[in-house]
Amino acid sequence: MFERRLYFHIDWALLIAILALCALGVMMIFSATAGTPSTSRMYMTQLYAIAIGLGAMVVTLTVDYRAFTDKSHLIYIGLLAALLYVAFLGDVQMGARRWIPIGSFNLQPSEFAKVGVALVLAKFFGENRGVPTWTDLAIGGALTCLPLALIAREPDLGTAVTLLPVFLAIAYLAGMQMRILGFLFAAFVVAAPLAWQFALKDYQKTRINTFLDPSQDAKGAGYQQIQARITVGSGGVRGKGFRQGTQGQLRFLPVAHNDFIFSVLAEEQGFAGVIVALGLYLFVILRTIESARLAKDRLGSYLVLGVLASFTFQVVYNITMSAGLAPVKGLTLPLMSYGGSSMIATLAAFGLVLNVRMRRFTN
Repeated sequence: MFERRLYFHIDWALLIAILALCALGVMMIFSATAGTPSTSRMYMTQLYAIAIGLGAMVVTLTVDYRAFTDKSHLIYIGLLAALLYVAFLGDVQMGARRWIPIGSFNLQPSEFAKVGVALVLAKFFGENRGVPTWTDLAIGGALTCLPLALIAREPDLGTAVTLLPVFLAIAYLAGMQMRILGFLFAAFVVAAPLAWQFALKDYQKTRINTFLDPSQDAKGAGYQQIQARITVGSGGVRGKGFRQGTQGQLRFLPVAHNDFIFSVLAEEQGFAGVIVALGLYLFVILRTIESARLAKDRLGSYLVLGVLASFTFQVVYNITMSAGLAPVKGLTLPLMSYGGSSMIATLAAFGLVLNVRMRRFTN
């Protein structure tokens, strides 16, 4: 449990940067949704999610991270149970079955999968003292692919893919050889045509095609990508000002408060605002890498890098997507996009990061 002397080892700089990104996100959500009665209170919902997320962060910060990894198998089983419940009894919205309704709140278990997988893989590879064998990698891959398959079935391929960086980062840190990474990449290249033919759904193929040439369906599948590029480019150096953007305010950009919150920031705050946001994200990433380096044991390092890998992948993909440089995918920008489950899961995950760094001097 939490000891008073550990208070002095909390990484306050990392915590402040995280809270600054949350505050920036709330401002952009308020701007993107203002003026529409059905969405004008979304920023308040986001504030509630931040409050709950900070409560979750306090829990994951105060309890020794080794206690979480010791019980990671139970957390993992609970995660699979929640995903199975969603698969058969979950709430359907916009053609996807992803949520468990709890009163007025919709819980999305897939957002917590990243934390659950990071915990169970950190424990599994942390207990193996040698270089991972093919058997170890196969078991770690299976632990990753079970929730990945359930999430992809919802369907939510974007969130499902965020589990792969968790596995690759922890396995690489545990000693997986580069030639194995090369083999996996080659296998991916070979399997890509088969996946295109048999695994990808029609709407997923359409997204890739319109990414390559959005103009072929400018009013349909390519609309979001075209509008995202226009929104980012229209901000210029200084931006149009808070709540002065045309793309977000006039609803030309769909789901601006969620997937394309970064585009709203670029339009209203311009290049200067983008640099501030990117600087905060870079600071969080570098500070988290330092936490992994300072961890007192392999378990802590694996856990921190697992959390960071998923976070970094999601940040990079969302920002490139918002600039029209990647196919449109339902992948939120952590700490800024609207979404209660995403916010709570992300803050809880960074509670574990702060936990590992804070306890680097304990026995």
